[in-house]
Amino acid sequence: MIRREFLITGLTAGLAAPALAQGWSPTRSVRLIAPYAPGGGVDTSARLLAVPMTSSLGQSVVVENRGGAGGAIGAAEVARAAPDGLTVMIDALAHTVNPTLMRGLPFDYATAFTPISQVLVWPQIMIVPPNLPVRNLEEFVAYAKTRPGQLTYGSSGNATAAHLASALLLRRAGLEMTHVPYRGGAPALQDLVGGNLTFVFATVASALQLAQEGRVRALAVSSLTRLAALPDVATVAEQGFPNYELNEWNGLYGPAGLPAPMVARWYDAVKVALADPAVRGRLDALGAIPVGSAPEPFAAYVRQQREAMGALVRETGMELG
Repeated sequence: MIRREFLITGLTAGLAAPALAQGWSPTRSVRLIAPYAPGGGVDTSARLLAVPMTSSLGQSVVVENRGGAGGAIGAAEVARAAPDGLTVMIDALAHTVNPTLMRGLPFDYATAFTPISQVLVWPQIMIVPPNLPVRNLEEFVAYAKTRPGQLTYGSSGNATAAHLASALLLRRAGLEMTHVPYRGGAPALQDLVGGNLTFVFATVASALQLAQEGRVRALAVSSLTRLAALPDVATVAEQGFPNYELNEWNGLYGPAGLPAPMVARWYDAVKVALADPAVRGRLDALGAIPVGSAPEPFAAYVRQQREAMGALVRETGMELG
């Protein structure tokens, strides 16, 4: 469990004394906060975008990792920043989950940030060991229904996108399984390959090669459309669960009160970065889908996701663990 004393102390440090606004100047670098440890999907997204953003903004974009507390410590850093355009954050699905999971935060996720753009979507693949006697989702559900409570599924941690995708599928299919949370996706995949788990949802970047090598079997994808890299693998929605969709995704946010010209400037930088051929090539290789939505529809999407994810967390009784 995340100790509340540590969480609140780490988040509130300096929150009551926001920095004075600094003018936008080409001589100053801008901070792109990644509220997770280096090496993960958010960090990868941030570093891919930083170079083309530097060119389009005319200022150095510096990625700063502020990990801890499921992204909330980095989010607090942005919540207390001056709304001058010099500090923004790229956050994950957890941005819409944390408000329900965490109590006593010194900021409100709903009001502390200015949504700028949904940047990327990271579809997930439902994978099983190759010796599991199922070839599609229908066969998997039938197999699991005869073994209530006997099967296990893994995830990269409690209330992560992988956990949420699994919980939503199990809920809609009426299945009972034991959740085994790991500290990251890699150890969960290792146990799945070793036959110690029944299934895992994993991002394309982490699971595609395993599927192509036959070390795991892909049964479904979590997006509403099939993946170009796995055209023969149907979506969950196609296999009896209409409108099922639960992907990892990244969005760009500024502090609350970010002026419209700064919002527009960052949004334009997102569009330029996502149009860069080198960035697109790398995203294709990672299985990420560029979005670049405008601020208004993105804000509406964040509200919808906060409600939907909050309901799923409450209905399934998820905790941070």
